[in-house]
Amino acid sequence: MDELIEKFLEHIEFEKKYSENTISSYRKDLEGFNEYVKNNHINYKNMKYSDVTDYLIRLSGLKFKSTSIARHLSSIRSFYDYLIRENIVESTPFKLVKGPKKEQKLPNYLQYEEFLDLVNACDETNLGIRNRMILELLFATGIRVSEAVNIKIKDINFKEREIKITGKGNKMRIVYFNCVCQSVMSNYVLNARQDLLKGKTCEYLLINHLGNQITRRGIADILEKLIKKSAIKHKISPHTLRHTFATLLLNEGMDIREVQELLGHANLSTTNIYTHVSNEELRRVYLNSHPRAHKSE
Repeated sequence: MDELIEKFLEHIEFEKKYSENTISSYRKDLEGFNEYVKNNHINYKNMKYSDVTDYLIRLSGLKFKSTSIARHLSSIRSFYDYLIRENIVESTPFKLVKGPKKEQKLPNYLQYEEFLDLVNACDETNLGIRNRMILELLFATGIRVSEAVNIKIKDINFKEREIKITGKGNKMRIVYFNCVCQSVMSNYVLNARQDLLKGKTCEYLLINHLGNQITRRGIADILEKLIKKSAIKHKISPHTLRHTFATLLLNEGMDIREVQELLGHANLSTTNIYTHVSNEELRRVYLNSHPRAHKSE
């Protein structure tokens, strides 16, 4: 099988144009699989379903992470797809095996005091007022950055404190903002934004220093600069404010389906991850508060 692996690697390098790092990962995965097949006297042309599951169990026993096992499985599937196209094997049991579930990472979020620290890092210049507007908007609504940059002035109902959002799949929803956000937004729209436009017109709420629609990268750069001015030490991104929004609402007792609607999640399972965060916070509060929480039996 060694020669076939080399031919496959040449195929993905010269015909598929895969990167050097990707090819290196394929080589490592396939060489490990080849060694397993040889050591266990398995006919690679006639592998059984049980051979595949035994191999995955072995990887698990070697303490491979689920992401690594999934990558191994993907590499071997691609290799066998190549063998089928080359008429070297007729079928493969690898397509019948589901990979391990990905480890679910809990989203990071800000404490309220950390959010205030970011707000205080904004100065009173026109750009500073805009930057605070961005923070207050993301914190108040939980919208995605990609949704924020596409908000048009006409989408905002200042009186009712509502914004019409176009989310993934062009799905429309209404989000709400608070009095503080309303005040900051009004100041930005009536004053700072007008100065930044310099006589130009732009239908979008958030604009850059040239008076044009701001980009997602632009917002990420703004947040990065504000973090450096603040006392926050852990890594955060614009999406962290979305995580913060969802976590705080659940911690305050909002129903998860209502949070799902505000976030624009198509599936409740996507929103469910925030319940894990809330449970962790509940556990922390319990351990810090209960008089017997730190006592041994």
